[in-house]
Amino acid sequence: MYDVAIIGAGASGCSIARELSRLDCSICVVEREEDVCCGTSKANSAIVHAGFDAKPGSLMARLNVEGNRLMRAWASELDFDLMPVGSLVVCTDEGATDGLEVLRRRGETNGVPDLRIIGRDELVSMEPNVSDAAVAALWAPTGCIVDPFGLTVALAENAAANGVEFRFNAAVTDITGSGDHWLVTAGGQTIEARAVVNAAGVYADAIHALFIAAAGATSPAAPVAVGAGLTVPAEPLTIVPRKGEYYLLDTTAGRHVRHTVFTLPTAMGKGVLVSPTVHGNLIVGPTATDVEDKEATQTTAEGLAELAARCSIAVRDVPLREVITTFAGLRAHQAAHDFVIGELEAAAGLFDCAAIESPGLTSAPAIGVLVSGLVAGRLGLVSKTEGAFDPVRHGIPDLERLDLDEWDALCRRDPAYGSVVCRCRRVSEAQIVDVIHRVPPATSLDAIKRRTNAMMGRCQGGFCTPKVMEVLVRELGVAPEEVTKCGPGSELVMGRIKDGTAMPPEGLGGGGPR
Repeated sequence: MYDVAIIGAGASGCSIARELSRLDCSICVVEREEDVCCGTSKANSAIVHAGFDAKPGSLMARLNVEGNRLMRAWASELDFDLMPVGSLVVCTDEGATDGLEVLRRRGETNGVPDLRIIGRDELVSMEPNVSDAAVAALWAPTGCIVDPFGLTVALAENAAANGVEFRFNAAVTDITGSGDHWLVTAGGQTIEARAVVNAAGVYADAIHALFIAAAGATSPAAPVAVGAGLTVPAEPLTIVPRKGEYYLLDTTAGRHVRHTVFTLPTAMGKGVLVSPTVHGNLIVGPTATDVEDKEATQTTAEGLAELAARCSIAVRDVPLREVITTFAGLRAHQAAHDFVIGELEAAAGLFDCAAIESPGLTSAPAIGVLVSGLVAGRLGLVSKTEGAFDPVRHGIPDLERLDLDEWDALCRRDPAYGSVVCRCRRVSEAQIVDVIHRVPPATSLDAIKRRTNAMMGRCQGGFCTPKVMEVLVRELGVAPEEVTKCGPGSELVMGRIKDGTAMPPEGLGGGGPR
């Protein structure tokens, strides 16, 4: 029995969990994947938007600006990477500069500080590699870049340290009950909670449908007054996965731009951006293609060709020969293009946090504060006693940012810091062991990648993957055949060839052990 069950362990779900852990209540997060940050939160532009793009008066606009403001304090408390590089929206058409003025006025209405339009000379001084066609830009100094993995993991670790329980490989299949308590079936087990929060990303529409069925609602009912008065109609919700494809370039290309560079936005999004990352890479993307498959995260030749063509609109000579990987993510889009947050009408205790597309990552801190307040208002929750909530979380050391004396001090404390497993990103055995034993733990290759940057360098794990697997085997006490890339079904090895125990799959040829 919990006070609150949260469905989804992305940035929104973990933000809500962390904020609720300030209160005197019991909380469980259930996640269909094997770790936190496995959906939209892991595959995005890694941008903290200033807030000039969202429609004034929308929930999206309000939470974007609030989230941007809160993100700085959270980065200090939770020890994740955040860099205030600022953002530029570049106009390459002399006749379209009115669009920059529209964005500036919209941003000021939304409460974004220090916006201004700059001419070509100042733009070139700020960004020497800006397009030769650029005539002006909107400068937003409050724009930042962030590590989305580090943010989500930090939130989860801090929530866990303050009493939140996480359950992974637990897809929700049913919700029943009443306003007094709800029964959530997840991963074959049933948990009971007084309130349930739907933060399920691209699957939020499916969970919303379970909410409606559980409430016995077939049509809109009288609103339930709670908290800030935010309610969601008991009507079907449609989430359209909007695919965005990206190039990630090596650190050798990371200084090609100094700020996040956008082109003027269209109805399909903010266009293709070119931006540094907090880890020193260069990111290019995204495309924007609506798809039906909620698992369609494969890249396409067409999408990557589009990126290659469009990235040069605002930035010249993008060194695409330095690409080390490509990836795609899905945004949880809905037709009204606003966040869907509130308590389901006539169903006390069922809360939607849905359609969290861009700027959802930016908005995560504000979403956490808002939804935790709604839940607290419904359940009558109060703050923990003074000192019972610890807002601070310490991350692992980053060897790439330490000088030799600092690294030597770590090696004296633990010699495993001197055993470099990932050469590209200078990740040691000690860092990998550390994240394996944290809560929530890193128990797969991808989970370790998200926390340490191992396997994320120019060789993309070609050198370090076997060694990371060895550390997992040793620290988890499992067989090599049990090590996975990203949870059950993604095992990497079948058996030990030299022991004569590994047989080829049926239909792939015989001849005994290979």
